[in-house]
Amino acid sequence: MHILTGLFDHGVLQRTNRNVSDAPVTGETDASGAVVARVKRGSATVKGFNNKRVGDASRGKFEARLAGLPTGGPYLVELAILGADGKAADKIAVKDVLVGDVWIAGGQSNMQGCGLYKNRAKKHPLVRAFYMDDHWAVAEDPIHNLEIAVDPVHNGGNRVDRPVIGTAGVGPAVMFAKDMHRRTGVPQGILACAHGGTSMSQWDPKLLNQGGGSLYGASIRRLRKNGGKTAGIIWYQGESDCSAAAAPLYTERMIELVNCYRRDAGDKTLPFVAVQLGRVAGWEDGSWNAVQEAQRRLAEIVTNFSITPAIDLRLDDTIHISGEDQQRLGLRLAYAMDALVRGKKGGIPPITFRKFRLETHPRMATLSIVVEFDNVVGKLRTAPGIRPAGFVICDPNPVKVIWDIELKGDEVHLHTNFARAALSNKSLHYGHGTDPVCNITDAADRLIPVMGPVTIGEQRAITPPMTTLDVAFPIDMDAESGCDRVLNGLKLPPNLDTLPWKNRTFPGPMIDLHTEYDGLKPRDFITYFRCRFEAPEEMKLSVVLGYDGPVKLWVDGKELWHDPHGTNPAWEDRAKAPCNVKAGTHEIVVALASNEAKAWGIFLRLERTDISKALIKKGPSAYVMPRAV
Repeated sequence: MHILTGLFDHGVLQRTNRNVSDAPVTGETDASGAVVARVKRGSATVKGFNNKRVGDASRGKFEARLAGLPTGGPYLVELAILGADGKAADKIAVKDVLVGDVWIAGGQSNMQGCGLYKNRAKKHPLVRAFYMDDHWAVAEDPIHNLEIAVDPVHNGGNRVDRPVIGTAGVGPAVMFAKDMHRRTGVPQGILACAHGGTSMSQWDPKLLNQGGGSLYGASIRRLRKNGGKTAGIIWYQGESDCSAAAAPLYTERMIELVNCYRRDAGDKTLPFVAVQLGRVAGWEDGSWNAVQEAQRRLAEIVTNFSITPAIDLRLDDTIHISGEDQQRLGLRLAYAMDALVRGKKGGIPPITFRKFRLETHPRMATLSIVVEFDNVVGKLRTAPGIRPAGFVICDPNPVKVIWDIELKGDEVHLHTNFARAALSNKSLHYGHGTDPVCNITDAADRLIPVMGPVTIGEQRAITPPMTTLDVAFPIDMDAESGCDRVLNGLKLPPNLDTLPWKNRTFPGPMIDLHTEYDGLKPRDFITYFRCRFEAPEEMKLSVVLGYDGPVKLWVDGKELWHDPHGTNPAWEDRAKAPCNVKAGTHEIVVALASNEAKAWGIFLRLERTDISKALIKKGPSAYVMPRAV
């Protein structure tokens, strides 16, 4: 007898929901007749398995079903084909067989494992792996040795007999399976199917008919070789889809992948836990966050699907999670999977973003953004003495406006220096960029997910803050200026071009001069700001101004705004001065009184007021805006 599928030395059979095996076994034989099974655990025969008929053999093949073997083991399984005389015409013994849960581990390099060996998980006799050369053994990293793989997709068909052992190869799957054993008390098996550097298009289920010549086909071949049933899938992939072309397709491709695994495993609700992309150093690409956000949102639209964040984990190179922190990831995956499989008995699902609300800070009178989360174990926290980090507000790039992050139970309070009106077109992010510092977890060491953009302000047709412009100061308030200390009587200087202009670029969004004013206190003077903008077409605008001293504003020489009562602090959107402009180039001049050098500066933007809400909702590509020149 020669077994082809379903039962192998040291292997794990997938249990049913009744905690027994139901494994289909196929193979080749020269004998014909009934297939019987005798199963021993130690020296004792398992009840009901003393030459139990389990199948039939004919025409060179046999089929059997090893049904009803209790969860646990290890078992010695003896199969025999009885001839017409009732004696064994052919037989085989399969040793060290377990019954428990079998998991597919798929994706690319961080699931394949690139962490340093010095931090790999210790072996456990009841945790096994189906290595890539199609043999079962106790699981120990590396379990993804591509060079020995039977499936040519992993090595181009140039396989070798022995694995190449280097210094790195630790992934999360072994620790995941060890913790699932701890949680469930039953043996665990891993089908190693990942391959580094692979994209969703390479995992396309439409390539199933290529068998071992495709990644999806190879994983299904390995599943079918082991009986066709699995407890669920753990997945870490997405780095190779962080491009402008691939990122928009990620959600659609992942939904198809999950649906096809469920179809081919014969389980419409097959549990699927995916890792949300971690960090990468030295690579700046907006698509990284786009894929992370797509992964986060998948858990909202795919049933029995969870996301496990990894953005806080340390690396052993520029992109691969360290061997030590792969163990943390494995534990997080187990926590998420157990919650999917066993519900409340297994634990609480991963942390998810619920909503945000806006509050006024009781002392500062500025805006606080309160971000609420679901499924927090205990309360949100950081390591002792470490300040919470990871949240930013973008417009569209990050702006430094969060001056404190406070954790309160399942809420994160972001204290900003914003006024409510300044939130227009702003978005909230956690884990913005490719290499952020994120450190907020719950009591179970589960991280809040990378998220964003989450729109937190009204969508408006408004330009980013103007941060490059001409500045002239200090200009004396003398008889020539014709004004008092709050700019009453100030006219636009006829000799504007003779002022001591310097072209300046500020880090923004505020045009902030307060450090330069400090040496001039308590002197009253005027600072002039000048910039130009081009209108591609005739348009209705508002010059949106923030300031912290008496101010006057002119556009194309016409006075549009005067506030003699301006004082600290400076708020964006403090004033909106309407103006209609023709197509062409226009000039803005702002005069700011120093208020005894207590002022800091101004905010300056342009808003189109003739764009419909429908067009604004479509985004900036649906209309034209003025631009600084």
